[in-house]
Amino acid sequence: MELQRRKPLSARIGLFCVGHYTYWKQYEGLLDELLGYHGVIRERIESHGVEVTDFGMADNTQSAYAMAREIKRGDFDLVFCNLATYATSSTWGVMVKEISAPIVMIGLQARRSFESVAYTTQLQLANDQVVAFPEFSGVSVRMGRQVPPPILGSLHDDPRAEKELEEWCRIAHVLHDLRGARIGQMGHTLEAMLDMHSDHTMFTTAFGLHIVQTEPDDVMREMKAAAPEAVAEKRQFIENFFDTPDPVSDPDTLRLTEEDLDTAARVAVALDGFIASKSLDGLAYYYEADPGSEMRTLVTNFIVGNSILSAQGFPMCGENDLKTCVAMMIMDRLDIGGSFAEFHPIVFDRNAIYVGHDGPHHLQICQGKPVLRSLLKYHGKPGSGASVEFMIKHGPITMFGIGQTFDGRFKFIIGEGESVEGPLPPTGNTNTLAVFDPDPVTFLKAWCAEGPTHHFALGIGHHAATIKKLGEVLGIESVIVKARRTD
Repeated sequence: MELQRRKPLSARIGLFCVGHYTYWKQYEGLLDELLGYHGVIRERIESHGVEVTDFGMADNTQSAYAMAREIKRGDFDLVFCNLATYATSSTWGVMVKEISAPIVMIGLQARRSFESVAYTTQLQLANDQVVAFPEFSGVSVRMGRQVPPPILGSLHDDPRAEKELEEWCRIAHVLHDLRGARIGQMGHTLEAMLDMHSDHTMFTTAFGLHIVQTEPDDVMREMKAAAPEAVAEKRQFIENFFDTPDPVSDPDTLRLTEEDLDTAARVAVALDGFIASKSLDGLAYYYEADPGSEMRTLVTNFIVGNSILSAQGFPMCGENDLKTCVAMMIMDRLDIGGSFAEFHPIVFDRNAIYVGHDGPHHLQICQGKPVLRSLLKYHGKPGSGASVEFMIKHGPITMFGIGQTFDGRFKFIIGEGESVEGPLPPTGNTNTLAVFDPDPVTFLKAWCAEGPTHHFALGIGHHAATIKKLGEVLGIESVIVKARRTD
């Protein structure tokens, strides 16, 4: 069964090209030729699910100032500067000074080779897509800005350049949804976990999002008002989407009970109403309530509804870990998943380690059909009820943690590995058998040396470089963990 996103991925992209105005009178047809290549680039950007506004050519300081004002009014998530041919850095200086949105350089050369053609100055100018990049880079540094990230290559038949273009459009999806996002916080952080506490103001500073304080009573009101037909529909969906096998080896598990299924359905309906009423884009939660109370039944049975919501692009993070909730959101907007995870036991004979967690997971990236089990107890937490069990799709995986340094700044900690075939522990939790170079012990030492939170988001594919680029755009320290044996 396919779970549709609650909101489609989108982003607002500004696009302009630069050139040198003195060329147009000197070389007839050059400007039209370059604008034709520019149109090809615009179409390729549009093919990656973003909204593009094309501002055309800036070829001197006057046109650059006028264009910069228009771009600023557009409030774009990302801006592409197409190096159509050589342009003076005075044109670029205006843009880098005036535009606050991240700018990515595009230098895609129209002709791949010149061996079989008569070389002319006009031909050179029509293919001078990289010549201004060193000048623009130097001016960026002199103006106190980062060197703009470049996409350099050929306009035609260049898979690497096309992949980089698509990658930046996915980063734009992340930037679009981070700005103005409303991440709910309910209850409190598990008090013993000092690594997870964080400053709400820093989230606004670093990501442009807002932490919304919510109460479990908000969900309780929705559950009491839930229509019986809505609960029945949700229950039917859950029964069709999940397997419900018999217990195997863990005495804490039961075959999913009717009572736990009904509770999971009612809570899932309540969560749908709650996030709509609060206009939320994600939620981090932890609350215990009084033993035996209706509230405890509610707050300890978020798992099924949360896993469904996470698969629909709404990250839900247990133990009130706001930093990992944001990491899950970033991974989801990159369309690579983002499941709640931590390190579990090492399987030394396989040179592998289990990674997973109890609580909410991203159902879009599971291997096979996910399972629901009734748990007699949630280890380390109060309550009992239905819980989700699966492993991540076999193949490359990416780990993404957000740590926080001594001076209060966020830090992206990123790693890559592989999900491999192996037994799935029948505990009602996610557990993926993962391999990391050169071995789990060495990798774990290197990971912990970067000061992570003990949770991380887990996604499919190798995307460490993409997440690092995002961190650099946001001005956040970003490290890709590379482990090396020293014995």
